[in-house]
Amino acid sequence: MSKPAEVKAFSAEVASRFGEKNATTQADERRIVDSVDAAFDSQIRFTQALVRFPSLRGQEATIQDFVFAALKDRGLAMDRWQLREADLRAHPGFGPVAGTTYDNAWNVVGSWRPNKETGRSLILNAHVDVVPPGPADMWQYPAFDPVIRDGWLHGRGSGDMKAGLAANIFALDAVRAAGFEPAATVHVQSVIEEESTGNGTLSTSIRGYKADAVICPEPEDEKIVRANAGVIWFSVRVVGRPAHTRVMQSGLNAIDGAYKVIGALRELEAAANADRVRHRYYAGLEHPINLNIGRIEGGDWNSSVPAECTVHCRFAMYPGISADTVRKAVEDRIAALARSEPGFRNNPPTVQWTGFFAEGFTLEPGSDAEMCLAGAHETVFAKPLEDLITPAYLDARVTMLYDNIPSLVYGPTSRGVHGIDEAVEIESVRRITKTIALFMARWCGLEKR
Repeated sequence: MSKPAEVKAFSAEVASRFGEKNATTQADERRIVDSVDAAFDSQIRFTQALVRFPSLRGQEATIQDFVFAALKDRGLAMDRWQLREADLRAHPGFGPVAGTTYDNAWNVVGSWRPNKETGRSLILNAHVDVVPPGPADMWQYPAFDPVIRDGWLHGRGSGDMKAGLAANIFALDAVRAAGFEPAATVHVQSVIEEESTGNGTLSTSIRGYKADAVICPEPEDEKIVRANAGVIWFSVRVVGRPAHTRVMQSGLNAIDGAYKVIGALRELEAAANADRVRHRYYAGLEHPINLNIGRIEGGDWNSSVPAECTVHCRFAMYPGISADTVRKAVEDRIAALARSEPGFRNNPPTVQWTGFFAEGFTLEPGSDAEMCLAGAHETVFAKPLEDLITPAYLDARVTMLYDNIPSLVYGPTSRGVHGIDEAVEIESVRRITKTIALFMARWCGLEKR
C-alpha cells in the first residue's frame, strides 16, 4: 500500500508521555506522509546512486563523499572524521582490525539542530559498507547495477542497507517538506565497518554522539528486532610438514589438520545450540547459534603435502554471553584438540582474532521509543508491529550496550542479503520511510518552518 487508509493523530498519547509541545495533528501527519510520496521517485533514484558505489571494506571513502555532499546540501551541520585504531582499541566493544587499514576510512554525520530543544533527540544510523558480491556469473544483473524489476530494486547493498540510509535521509526531508522541522536534535549517521568489526558506529559513540533514541533501518522485514546475537571473527592457522606425495605419510597434511579443527569447532556450535533452552527468546529457534567457515587458505601444489592451512571463521553467541567467554571457549577447545592429536603436539594450531568481537543485546519491551514506533507503524501499516529474533550482528549493540539508548532496528523487506541477487522491495521502502518520518515527528516534536 502506498498510503495508509487513515492517518491517526498521536496527540493524546504524546501529550501524556512527552508533553503538549510534541503533539502532532492528523493534518500535520497527513502532510508528512504525502511528502514521502511526493519525493519517493527521487528517493529511489538516490538509493540507486548509492548502490552504484562498490563500497566494499576499505573502499567506502567515495560513497561517504557522496553522502557528505547530500547531507550538506540539506543544510545539516556536517562532521566527517577518519577512523583510527588507536582511538578505538581501548573500548570493550572494539573489533580487531585485520586484512585492511584505516588509511582512507571515514564516518559521516549530518546533524539537524532546532532553534530551541523541546522534544526528544534522535540518531538515524545506517552503514554504507557491503559484503563482496561473489561470482559475477551467478547474478541475474551486475551486482552494482541497480536494476528495478517487478517492484524490487536489485543490487549488492540495496537492502543491506543502502535503502535504509536513503529512508533515514528522506524521512527527515519529508518532515521539512511538509512545513515543519524536528523540535529536537537529529543526527543522520553514515558509518562503515558494520560488516566486519562494528567499529564505525563504535567510533560515533566515542566521538560523543548520543540521543534519546536510535533508529537503524536494517532489512528486518518490517519488524522490530527484539533480541540480537553477538558475533566474533577469528582464524585458526594449522602448520603441517611438507613432503612429496609419493612419501606423503612422512609429512603432515595441514589441510587434513584443518578438517579436525573444524570438527572441534562444530562440537562447540552443537553445545551452544543445545543450550538455547536457557536463553529467553532463543529457546524456540531450531539453530540460533551458527558457526560459519567463511574462507579456507592452504597448500600451494597438488602433488605436495601442504605445509599450512588457515581457516577463517565467524561464530555467534547469545545476548548476555561475553565475547571473552566465547574467546576462551574457542581457545580452550583448540588447545584440547592439540593435546589429543599427535600431529599437533609439537606445533599446535594458533588462533587469531580478526574482526567482530561484539556482544549481543536484548531490547526489553515497553520503552517509550518502542511504543512510539509501534504507533507510527500501525498508522502506516494498519496492523500491529511484530518483533523479530535475529542471530546476525547489528550495530545497535553499541548504543544499546554502551550508551544505554533504546535502539530500534526496523527496516524494509529484502531478499538475497549477503547472497546472490540481493534486492529490496520498493513499496516496503516507502512504508518504512513513512513510519520513520512519523516516528520522528512524534518523538522529536515539530516546529513550524
